Amino acid sequence: MDKTLENKQIAMKVSWWSMIVNILLSIVKVAVGLFAMSSALISDGVHSLSDVFSTVAVMVGINVSSKKSDKEHRYGHERLECVVGMYLSAFLAVIGAGIGYDGILKIVNHTQISTPGSIALYIAILSVVTKEVMFRVTMNAGKKTGSTALMADAWHHRSDALSSIGSFIGILGARLGYPILDPIACIVICILIFKAAFDIGKDSVDKVVDKSCDEQTIKEMKEVILNIDGVYSIKDIKTRLFASKKYVDIIIYVNGEISVAEGHHIAMNVHEAIETEFEGVKHCMVHVDPIFF
Repeated sequence: MDKTLENKQIAMKVSWWSMIVNILLSIVKVAVGLFAMSSALISDGVHSLSDVFSTVAVMVGINVSSKKSDKEHRYGHERLECVVGMYLSAFLAVIGAGIGYDGILKIVNHTQISTPGSIALYIAILSVVTKEVMFRVTMNAGKKTGSTALMADAWHHRSDALSSIGSFIGILGARLGYPILDPIACIVICILIFKAAFDIGKDSVDKVVDKSCDEQTIKEMKEVILNIDGVYSIKDIKTRLFASKKYVDIIIYVNGEISVAEGHHIAMNVHEAIETEFEGVKHCMVHVDPIFF
């Protein structure tokens, strides 16, 4: 099976399960939050519902970005995953702002603060466990497929798990006689969501503005290149992230007295070594410069 198709199937399977679980979880949390009078649990349920929309965006992004290159997009469509990542970042920030604003209003207006029922505690614990499992499953799938959008969605699950921990603390504190802790938990949830939104947005922007690969990867690439017969030294190596893929441009020095065919053969060996030994490298361009002894 084609690797791109296989990765797409893995990502879509995980995304469908994420969407189903999030729908069920958000319904349970909002319903129990209303019944138990817990603003923190209701806010947490809204956050879970936002995961449904983000997962839909991820599925659309994966479907479009996996399309093969065409006449108008010669380098492919992978960067559409970054667009999805930036959308998720903005969407998370808006959700976080709404939850934080609601918490602040409830602190200001003490008459709206009620002591949550005990059932809210158990639902918060269930949410923490469920969302942490979803984070791990989605992150593993994201790393396996190299999908930026899927990894961003995984962090969305982790932010939901953290917000559920905040809900649990707020609900427990409220039941112990400190009802103001419930809306304070909403503000903590807001901060956690903002942090996740920033991380997702930064990662997406890095992959749009051609950020280089990390220093360790570049160091390992240089070692591979210098071990290839015929390569005298490396004049320059440039890398750039292209969504989940990597592009590499290399200039090598070879003996100036060899033939063009021999120089081309050395360049092809470098090209194949980089694309074979480093996961996610979509294309490697090798330029040969002569050196005379």
